[in-house]
Amino acid sequence: MSTTTVTPLTAADAETLVAAARRAADAAGVPVSITVLDAGGHLLAFRRDERAVLISGETSTAKAYTALQLNAPTADLVDLVKPDGPFHSLPTALNKPLLFIAGGVPIHRDGQLIGALGLGGGAPEQDHGFAQSALQAL
Repeated sequence: MSTTTVTPLTAADAETLVAAARRAADAAGVPVSITVLDAGGHLLAFRRDERAVLISGETSTAKAYTALQLNAPTADLVDLVKPDGPFHSLPTALNKPLLFIAGGVPIHRDGQLIGALGLGGGAPEQDHGFAQSALQAL
């Protein structure tokens, strides 16, 4: 049985993601906050456009954390936590900053979860699009 070592998310990777997300948001004229977390949920990079709403810093981080913990884009989880959804109690069940709004995406390398990216400041669909665009740069 052989084990494959997957290179963890690096600071350079995080900077690449931040730059790509910023380019996508800037092209759309949307001021955003961008958070990159490593596989352990630790902050690797953060950037808030000075014009972005202040709460976007919190939401970008909570979206990244949610995507990391559930290993799924937050856009795919929105319906699951609605009142009639199977995970409707999840947002309040844990004392953790979970946020079920589009804009958080897990980051994989060689099929392994290595971190997450979160964006806040635009409409949820915009934040999700910027995050997806940034993943393409990695």
